[in-house]
Amino acid sequence: MSDSALQGIRILDLSRILAAPLASQMLGDLGAEVVKVERPASGDDARQYGPPFLDGGTAGMSAFYLSCNRNKRSITLDFTTEQGRNVLLDLIGRSDVLLENFRPGVLAKYGLGYEDLRERFPRLVYCSVTGFGQDGPYRHKAGYDGIFQALSGMMSVSGHPDGTPGAGPMKSGLSLIDVLTGLYTGTAVLAALRHRDRHGAGQHLDVSLLDCGLASMSHYAQNFLVSGVVPERRGNGGFGGIPSQAFECADGERFFIVATTDPQFGRACRAIGHPGLIDDPRFAGISARIEHRLELLEVLRGIFVQRDARHWIDVLDAADVPVGPVNDIRAALDDEQVRHRELPIEMAHETLGPVPGLRYPIRMSGSPVRDYSAPPTLGEHTRDVLEGLLGLDREAVDELADKGVI
Repeated sequence: MSDSALQGIRILDLSRILAAPLASQMLGDLGAEVVKVERPASGDDARQYGPPFLDGGTAGMSAFYLSCNRNKRSITLDFTTEQGRNVLLDLIGRSDVLLENFRPGVLAKYGLGYEDLRERFPRLVYCSVTGFGQDGPYRHKAGYDGIFQALSGMMSVSGHPDGTPGAGPMKSGLSLIDVLTGLYTGTAVLAALRHRDRHGAGQHLDVSLLDCGLASMSHYAQNFLVSGVVPERRGNGGFGGIPSQAFECADGERFFIVATTDPQFGRACRAIGHPGLIDDPRFAGISARIEHRLELLEVLRGIFVQRDARHWIDVLDAADVPVGPVNDIRAALDDEQVRHRELPIEMAHETLGPVPGLRYPIRMSGSPVRDYSAPPTLGEHTRDVLEGLLGLDREAVDELADKGVI
C-alpha cells in the first residue's frame, strides 16, 4: 500500500467555521495529521450551526460542522492563559503548519503572531485566513461569505436579468467564497511546504476571502478589464458561447445544455428537428450567436417548452451534445455516475456510530485517499495529544483540566 501524499506533515488548526477548516480537512484527507484546537466548553462555533444535528445537538455535531472537520483530532485548550499558551507553543514546535483565522492582531496579543514566532520556529508555515487580509483599510473588519459575494461583484452577476420577474443581484445558495478560499488556501499551504523543503524556511500566508472572491470572478473580471463593460446578469445562462443555458420544459422541469461550438450547435439543431437554424445568418458562427444571443434564446425557449425535459435530454445526449438535468441534491446523489464513482461515504465513530459524508473528490493512483476518520467530538483527543505527542503525564493533564485550561 502506498503512503498517503502528506504523511509526516502535521497541521495545527486553530480555525473555525468553514473556509479554513475546509482547507485543513483537505490536507487531512491527503494524509496530514491535523490537530484541531478548540475553546474549552464551546469549541468551534460551527458545532452549533444546526439543525440538523447528527447527535440531536447534545455533542455539537451539526451537519455544518461535519462537512469540514473529518480526518482531524480535537483538543480543547485556552491559550489565553499562560499555561495554555505554553502548551500551544509546544504543539507549534512539533508542527509544520499553523492555520488560523482570527482577526489581524488577535494572536499577537498573546505573543502568538507570525512575527512573534518566525525566529523561534523558522520552518513553520504560518497561514492566516481573514476576511480582508493583514493590511489595508478594512483589515480589522469582520466578514462572512455573503458579505464577500456582495463586495467581490459575484452577486452582481448572479440572479435574474434586469427586466425579468425577480430581477436583481442574488447570493449563491452555496457559501461559494468560503469553499473557494478553502481550496486556494490548501493549494498555498502545499506550495509553501514545497518551498520550505527546497529552501529550509517557512513563511507567512496572508489569505483574504475578499481577494479569493474577486480572483474567482475569473473571465467575468477579465472581460471587464479588456472591454470596460460591466457584465450583466444572465440568470441560468452562461457568459461564454451560446447556448449555454438552462431551459424550462413542458413538464416544468429544466435541463442545461452547452452547444457553443459550431459542431455542437449543428448536432443540437439537427437533434431537436430544426436544422434550419444552422444556416441562419444570425446564428452561423460562434460570434454571431453571441451577438444575437437574445434572439437565439427566444427561439430555443419556444422549442424546448413543447416537450418534457427527459425527451430533450435523451435526444441531445444521443447526438453527443453536452446536456444534463437540473438536479436537487437528492437526485444528484442518486445519479448513476455519482453512485458508480462512490462519492458518498460512511465514517465510523466510536460513540456516534456511522457518520455520512462525501469522499475526497480526486482519485490519485500513486497515493490514493483511503482513510476517513469521522469528525471529532469536542476535545475528543485532548488527552491522547497532550500525553502522546507532548509527553505530559496524567497528573499534569489532570491539573490543566482542573484549572480549565483544557
